[in-house]
Amino acid sequence: MNTVLIVVTLVEVLLLVVVLAGYLIAIAATLRRVSSTLGLVTFGVRAIESQTEPVGPALRDVNAALEQVAGALQEIVGTAQRETETTHEDAAGGITTASHEPPPSGG
Repeated sequence: MNTVLIVVTLVEVLLLVVVLAGYLIAIAATLRRVSSTLGLVTFGVRAIESQTEPVGPALRDVNAALEQVAGALQEIVGTAQRETETTHEDAAGGITTASHEPPPSGG
């Protein structure tokens, strides 16, 4: 009877080892696929980095030009507001009635 229990226990342990080995092999295969995919992604990201590298200096130039345009537009708005205030002063006989609201539209 003891011999049968020992044999059954050994068979169970052997079966457990085989199942665990199978799962470990499956996990190792999955990790290899993931590693390969990550290698491809890394390669792609480096390609994107090298292809978009010239964009950085160009964007700095574009941003500088846009800052100049924004400054010029602010000056134009300031000039237009001053002219609007002057027009209101002339129409009111020297009394300032101007506000910062846009003039009413004729539509």
